Amino acid sequence: MAGSFCSRGLPLEGMVILLGIIIFGFGIGECNLMPGKKIWEVREKIKHLKSNTVSRLQRGDGDIIDCIDIYKQPAFDHPALRNHTIQMAPSYDPNIEETATKANRLQNQDSSMSLASRLWQKSGSCPKGTIPVRRLPQEVPLKTNSLEDYGRKKPSSSPPLTRINKDIRSNLQQSNRSVAILLTEGYSYSGVKGDIKVWNPHVESDDEYSTSQVSLKSGPYYDFESVEAGWAVNPSVYGDRKTRLFVYWTADASKKTGCFDLTCPGFVQTSSEIALGAAIYPLSVPSGLPYQITLFIFKDPNTGNWWAQYGEKINLGYWPPDLFAWLRGNAEAAEWGGEVYSSKLGHPPHTKTAMGNGQFPDYVSGNSGCIKRMRIRENSLVLKFPEWVSTFLDEYRCYDAEYIADYIEDPEFYYGGPGQNPLCP
Repeated sequence: MAGSFCSRGLPLEGMVILLGIIIFGFGIGECNLMPGKKIWEVREKIKHLKSNTVSRLQRGDGDIIDCIDIYKQPAFDHPALRNHTIQMAPSYDPNIEETATKANRLQNQDSSMSLASRLWQKSGSCPKGTIPVRRLPQEVPLKTNSLEDYGRKKPSSSPPLTRINKDIRSNLQQSNRSVAILLTEGYSYSGVKGDIKVWNPHVESDDEYSTSQVSLKSGPYYDFESVEAGWAVNPSVYGDRKTRLFVYWTADASKKTGCFDLTCPGFVQTSSEIALGAAIYPLSVPSGLPYQITLFIFKDPNTGNWWAQYGEKINLGYWPPDLFAWLRGNAEAAEWGGEVYSSKLGHPPHTKTAMGNGQFPDYVSGNSGCIKRMRIRENSLVLKFPEWVSTFLDEYRCYDAEYIADYIEDPEFYYGGPGQNPLCP
């Protein structure tokens, strides 16, 4: 049955996922090639981060992990968070299900999370009171025009929706961005959750990316606010084409605020087990075992913090409400699906950067991007499937989407595509 293709939980190798702090070294030769102001900015960042590093760990895949004092992490450089008090854990257990469906029972029986914890311990662990952070290759931040913009998506907006047919809606082309998502709106949302099948899609150029995520959004389309969590292949942020876990936020459609992970002040990390940005292993492969990650973004009703949770129990950290205007309250929309960024969208020649695994939606074989067990939380603390959903995409000949709800216990969402193809030249 197609549902089985998206049912196996996925460990994160080493339980280390990059919180993307700019930690890197460089030699005098490289410095001489950089403008004086950037040299000074880089030196200051290195000096600041080194002073807060308690210890370092070497992973088997080559990643270096710095253990940073939790009270000296980048989040507190944000003007709104200078006097912020860390909330070490949510004030309640957010995983309250409406009903114990078969899909939920199977998920709860999965043991992959304990395996992931053991993998982390093989590489050692950070001392109490610190957070693990993946050190970036030295050349990655230096490729950006400005260190201030490093780790941020290019500015975009979400124009008003236009209808393709009664089931599929599409917006006008966003700035260099193409999505294939399932969305729900019309209520007030305090949480979004999903099991996302993990692939390693082809990314054509270093300045392009492909992501799959869950997200919550609010505000006007030209200045929207969002919080997101998922997996990404993003060479410009991570320095390679591995599939890595990420969180992202913006308070102005990525014009001047927001970033992946901890590449700018904002997200407060609390987990000592996971460093955002480490590679995810194992990955799904065609005709092979399927692997997935479970991600949950939810609002703490007592503090207003937006928490990001991996699996069913590991809280990565949170975005304080002080970062936002609209998201100080609940969100206006919840989304699940994929996104591709490229300057070669909406016109030929189209990018060959893939979404999902590069295949168009395939419910029969499951060989495509897939999200299961989609849940939202409204004003109550109960998780449930949304009452209304709609498929939403930008370029249906390049990346498509398929929502499956008939004859299965829990609806499933399939999405993806190769980008450039005979119908999308």
